[in-house]
Amino acid sequence: MTDMGAFREEITAWAAGGPGAPARQLADRARQLAARLPVRAVVLLEGPSDAAAVDALAASRGRDLAAEGVCVLPMGGAMSVGRFAALLGPTGLGLRLTGLCDEAERPFYARGLARAGAAQAEFFVCAADLEDELIRALGVTRVEGLVEAEGDLRALRTFLRQPAQRNRTPQQQLRRFLGTKKGRKIRFGRVLVEALPHDGVPDPLDDLLASL
Repeated sequence: MTDMGAFREEITAWAAGGPGAPARQLADRARQLAARLPVRAVVLLEGPSDAAAVDALAASRGRDLAAEGVCVLPMGGAMSVGRFAALLGPTGLGLRLTGLCDEAERPFYARGLARAGAAQAEFFVCAADLEDELIRALGVTRVEGLVEAEGDLRALRTFLRQPAQRNRTPQQQLRRFLGTKKGRKIRFGRVLVEALPHDGVPDPLDDLLASL
């Protein structure tokens, strides 16, 4: 496990309140790891597919965020942002906070950061979600080609025959499809980003990386 991976695990355990270790012990371990690495900023993300996309874009531009002291942290849901911000921001470890969220999650981020004393923290908002941004950036035909290249074309065709998909646009269908199997969104978070042209990165993702 990398040191940054260990830091993520300590923070996640601290936010969950365990199991087993007292909160003070978890906090002390997190502080020690943050100081040793050192961690300078934390990117608060809803889930691992968003983290895969951020890491893939950084790698495509020759950046190693962990080596730069940036922790890319999937929280397991946007409603957890307040808890993580309290632990990591001005009232906790004193780290710089930023993040990426869906439009529907904007209020959770704004309130959570404000309550943690980090109201000035800048975060970036996708119109629907990150998958929607990536599909629009690449276009339906290109995404379908990537689905085929990944060996998922048969699964996509089966999915598209479902009655619930008939009234959805091709873009909406692809977005739904990516979430139909465990691990698929994570895999395609990386695959779609790696397929983007340098000047075709969706603004929220591009602006997030530029801010780090």
